[in-house]
Amino acid sequence: MVRAVVGANWGDEGKGKITDMLGQESDIIVRFQGGANAGHTIVNNYGKFALHTLPSGVFYGHTTSIIGNGVALNIPVLFRELQGIVDRKVPMPKLLVSDRAQIVMSYHILFDQLEEERLAGKSFGSTKSGIAPFYSDKYAKIGFQVSELFMDETELKEKIERVILQKNVLLEHLYHAQPLKTEEIFEELMSYKKMVEPYVCDVSSYLHEALKEGKNILLEGQLGTLKDPDHGIYPMVTSSSTLAAYGAIGAGIPPYEIKQVIAVCKAYSSAVGAGAFVSEIFGEEADELRNRGGDGGEYGATTGRPRRMGWFDCVASRYGCRLQGATDVAFTVLDVLGYLDEIPVCVGYEIDGKVTREFPATYLLGRAKPVYEILPGWKCDISGIRNYEDLPEKCRNYVEFVEKQLGFPITMVSNGPGRGDIIFRSTGA
Repeated sequence: MVRAVVGANWGDEGKGKITDMLGQESDIIVRFQGGANAGHTIVNNYGKFALHTLPSGVFYGHTTSIIGNGVALNIPVLFRELQGIVDRKVPMPKLLVSDRAQIVMSYHILFDQLEEERLAGKSFGSTKSGIAPFYSDKYAKIGFQVSELFMDETELKEKIERVILQKNVLLEHLYHAQPLKTEEIFEELMSYKKMVEPYVCDVSSYLHEALKEGKNILLEGQLGTLKDPDHGIYPMVTSSSTLAAYGAIGAGIPPYEIKQVIAVCKAYSSAVGAGAFVSEIFGEEADELRNRGGDGGEYGATTGRPRRMGWFDCVASRYGCRLQGATDVAFTVLDVLGYLDEIPVCVGYEIDGKVTREFPATYLLGRAKPVYEILPGWKCDISGIRNYEDLPEKCRNYVEFVEKQLGFPITMVSNGPGRGDIIFRSTGA
C-alpha cells in the first residue's frame, strides 16, 4: 500500500511529525520532491531534529529511506545531515538515492543568491538554496542527473563546457561575477560521485518489486498546496509540485498505487516567505501565537526565520485539501490554542464587496479581506489526552467546525510535538 503525507497550506504544517509517526508501520519512506530549502522538525526518543533532505522516517531501524527522482539533491547537505543524526546516536539508516535524481550544484546556489540581490525589494523571499536555478536547469535539460556521474569523463567534461558557456554569459554580463571553470565543476561532480556512489539505486524498479511484495510505502512531500507552482500563490511559490499526485512521478510509481492521502493542516496558520496570506495577523497578537506555537516557537526549520502567523483559514485549507485529493486530514498543534478566550476562524474572503468561499487566483488575493467566525476557546491544557472524547467540549466543537468547513475528515489530531502526542479519531466521532 502507498500513502502520501502532504501539506494543505503554505508548508510548516507539521508533516514531519506525521511522517515520523506513520513510519512505524511503513517499510519504505520516499521523499518525492523539493530540496533542502525547507525542513521538517521531528521530536522523538532520540531528541529534536530538523531534517532538510532525509525522509522523516530515518529514525526507525526497519525502514528504507529513499531520495526520489523528483528531489533537488544537494549531496553535501544530504550527507552532513546523515552524519549529524548518526553523531547523535541514531543508528545508520538504510538509504537509497535514485539514479534519476538531479544534483543541486554550487553554482545554482550562487545564482540564487545573485538574483535575490539583483531583485532587492522585489525578490521572491528565496532561502537561497539554489532551488529555482536548479529546476530551471532541469527543465531546460542542462542539469546533471546522478546517473551522469558515472558517464565517460570526456563526455562529462564536454557537457560541463556546454552548460557553463551559457552560465558565464549571465555571470559576467548580468551579475558582474567571476566565470565558472570546467575543471572546477568536474572536480565538484567527482566529489559528489564519491559520496553518493554506495547509495545509488534504480528506485522505480526497487519500488516496483516492493509493491509486488506488498510492502507499505510512505511518500513524503515538502511545503504545501499553496506553494505549488501551478495551483499555489504564483509567483510566490516553490519550483516543484507539492501535490500528492506528483508523488507518483517523483518516486517513479503508477498513480493508481496511491491509496491514501493525508493532508496536514495546522489548527492555526503560519507561513515562511513572501506571498498572499489572507488570515495573517500582526503585532502582539501574532507574537504571542508565534512564541507559543510549534515546538519552541514558530521559526523556519531551515532558515530560522520567524514565521508569519494567522488564524485558521478554511478557504485556503479546503482548497488545499481538494487539490491534494485528501482522504484524511491530520490536524496539528491544536494544544497551542489553549490560551485563547476566543478563536477567530476565517470562513470566507470578501473581495470587492462580495464574499466567496472559493480560493481565487493570486491577483485577487491582494484585495481579499478575511471573514471570520468567532468560536469560544477551551482555556486549558489538552496535552497528554489520547482519546478524542476526553477533549473539552469546546475543543471538540472547534475540530468539528473546521471539519465541516473543510468537507474532509479529520482523522488525526496532534496535541503536542512528540511522536506519541496524537489522537486518532473516527470520522463518526
